[in-house]
Amino acid sequence: MAPREKTDSYLLAPKPEAEGLTRVVQGRDQTGARVEINVVEERPLTIFLNAREIVTAMTIGDYPEYLALGFLRNQGMLTDADTVLGVDYDEESEAVVVRTKQVTDFEGKLEKKTRTSGCAVGTVFGDMMEGLEGMSLPAGTVKLSDIYALSQVINQTPSIYLTAGAIHGTVLCEGARPLVYMEDVGRHNAVDKVAGWMVSEGVRAEGKLLYTTGRLTSEMVIKTALMGIPALVSRSGFTAWGVEIAQQVGLTLIGRMRGQRFVCLSGEERLLWDVEPSEVAHESKGVTRNNKG
Repeated sequence: MAPREKTDSYLLAPKPEAEGLTRVVQGRDQTGARVEINVVEERPLTIFLNAREIVTAMTIGDYPEYLALGFLRNQGMLTDADTVLGVDYDEESEAVVVRTKQVTDFEGKLEKKTRTSGCAVGTVFGDMMEGLEGMSLPAGTVKLSDIYALSQVINQTPSIYLTAGAIHGTVLCEGARPLVYMEDVGRHNAVDKVAGWMVSEGVRAEGKLLYTTGRLTSEMVIKTALMGIPALVSRSGFTAWGVEIAQQVGLTLIGRMRGQRFVCLSGEERLLWDVEPSEVAHESKGVTRNNKG
């Protein structure tokens, strides 16, 4: 499993300059001038659960162990009752094998597989909703001051998004501190990496919040709820089913987070209005995108 690295206040942060995540491609701009831009790499990753091949995902290739572990956990193929003996990544075959103490019963889930609106790993199994029945997410409060502080920090954190675009990010946060920032070509990959890190490190969901750059779709809401995290924030917008499921499970759902503005469509009882939006400083320009993606 990849070791924890601390960058500023993060336990894990993006490494936009890491080898193999982006490459420079030459082209011409609207004036005909030659340009060089960074573009995101994509590579396949095949996930096995014991001896069974589950899925091949398109990913940027970092933290494959976390992606595999989080994917299986969020799909309901791994539960608290399962003992994980190892998570082994083979770079040559581009495959991860998650080994458990006992063989899991997941064949029925494969038969219920459907294609969703997501990108990259856009696969959801028909009975994921069953895991939400009777769910009770942790109580607590979400301070407006913390949301504004997180938005400021996260949006200025050096990232692959700022370097090359064409990528999604998901950040696990606690209070006003961003803890783990994962990126990938699909928003579902990014949240699965966070889930895998939490499982690997034994991190509990109480008091945590997810901040994502992607749309607040049904699958993003379901995965956040299944992780036990009570709040999900995005600078992007909502889908109606995502809002409906959030309301059903009592998830605090905040979208269109831009500067001093946001909209909460579910779980507003957790919000603690401890600051007036007019008192919040406008976001600094700080880090800017190098190119469009």
